[in-house]
Amino acid sequence: MTTPVPTLSPEQQRVQATVQALWHPDTARDPYPAYEAVRALDPAGVVSPAGWGAAFATSHTLNSAVLRSPAARSGAIISQVPADTASIRLLQPMMLFHNGPSHARLRGLVQAAFTPRVVAEQRDLIRAQVHTLLDALSTDREVDLVAGLAAPLPARVIMHMLGLRGEDEAKFIRWTQSVADLLAGETSSPELMARLENDATEMRTYFRTLADDLRAHPQPGLLSALAAAEDGGERLSSDELLANAVLLLAAGHETTSNLIPGALLELHRQPDAWAALVARPDHPNVPDELLRVVSPVQLDGRTLADTVTLPTGGGRTVTLSAGTHVQTMLAAANRDPALFPHPDRIDWDRPNSARHLAFAAGAHYCLGAPLARLEIAEVFGALATRFPNLRVTDPHPPFKANLVLRGPKELRVQLG
Repeated sequence: MTTPVPTLSPEQQRVQATVQALWHPDTARDPYPAYEAVRALDPAGVVSPAGWGAAFATSHTLNSAVLRSPAARSGAIISQVPADTASIRLLQPMMLFHNGPSHARLRGLVQAAFTPRVVAEQRDLIRAQVHTLLDALSTDREVDLVAGLAAPLPARVIMHMLGLRGEDEAKFIRWTQSVADLLAGETSSPELMARLENDATEMRTYFRTLADDLRAHPQPGLLSALAAAEDGGERLSSDELLANAVLLLAAGHETTSNLIPGALLELHRQPDAWAALVARPDHPNVPDELLRVVSPVQLDGRTLADTVTLPTGGGRTVTLSAGTHVQTMLAAANRDPALFPHPDRIDWDRPNSARHLAFAAGAHYCLGAPLARLEIAEVFGALATRFPNLRVTDPHPPFKANLVLRGPKELRVQLG
C-alpha cells in the first residue's frame, strides 16, 4: 500500500517555490533578490518548507547562533556516505566534515602549522606576486582580470606556503575547481562526476607518499610542517594530510579568486565607493566590508544533533528539532538590514563590517581568514593606487554554475 502524498496548501506551495528558486540556473548571477524573497517569507529569520526536514536561516542572529551551537554538526551527510569513490575518500578526512574530538584533533594539528606568524610572513610574497601579475597586464586594451590576477594569485600564494612546485600551477587550479564543485555538491552530470573522480584520483596519486617522504626529508613549507605536527603523540595520517592539504589549497584559492572579480563588479556598480577607495587605498576596513558584501561562500549547512532553541533576532527565538538540516544563508546574513543598515551599500567606514559571517563562526571558523584579509588588502590597495581609472567593460559576465562558492568565470576590464 502506498502512502498518500500530503496535499500542500497554497501558502506551503508558495514557500517551497520561493526556496526552490535559490537553485535556479540563473540565480548565481544575482542571488540577492532570491535571498530577500526567502527572508520576506518570515520576519523571524527562519523558513521551514513543509516536509523537507530543513530550515533556511536568513537573519544574522540565527545564522551566527547555529554556527556556534554545540548541537550543530558540519558535514553530517558526507560522513555517512560510503567511501567507495575517490571523491568521497578525498573529502571524508577533511576537518570540514568532522566534529567534536576528531575535528579538534585535525584542526589542532593543522593549526599548529598554519600559524599567524606563518601567515604574516607572506605579506612580501603577496605584494610581489600582485605587482608581478599586474605588470604583465596590458593597459591599452581589455584584459580578463580573472585569468590575469584573481585565479593565479591565491594559487601561487598557497602553493608557495605549502611548498608545492610552481610548474604545477595549472594542474592545482584545475584541482581546486573540482574540489569546489565537490564541496558544493555538484553531481548533476555523468561527465562532471567523471572529471571529479579523475581529478580526485590524480590528487591522491600526487600526495600518496608525501607524508612519509616529508617526515624523512623535511622541506620548507606548510606540507612539511603539517607532516611533522604532533599533538600528544598524534600525527596526521597520509589520507588526513592529503585531504587537509587539498582543503587548504582549494579554500585558499577558490574563495579569494571569486572575491576579487565579485568585489570589482560591486565597485563598478558603486562608483562613489571606488572613488573613496582610490582616495584611501589602505583603509583598514576594505577586506571586511568587501567580504561582507560579496560573501565568496554564499551558503553553508549544519545538521542538528539535538533539539535546540536559538535566537533569531529582535528578542524572538525558534525551536528546531534534532535531525533538522539548517541551511545557513551566509550571504543573506551578511546583508541583514537589522544589523547592517543599507546592507547592499559598500561603506568603508561601516563600524561593524567585521561581524560578517563570510568565514563562518564557531568551531569551524575559517583557519585561512588572516591570509584572505591580507590578500584582499594587497590586491585592492594595488588596484586603486596603480589604476584609479579602472573600469569594468562587461558588467554582466558569465558566472560559474556554483551558488555555494560563487564567482564570475571572467571579468573584462580596462586598466588604463
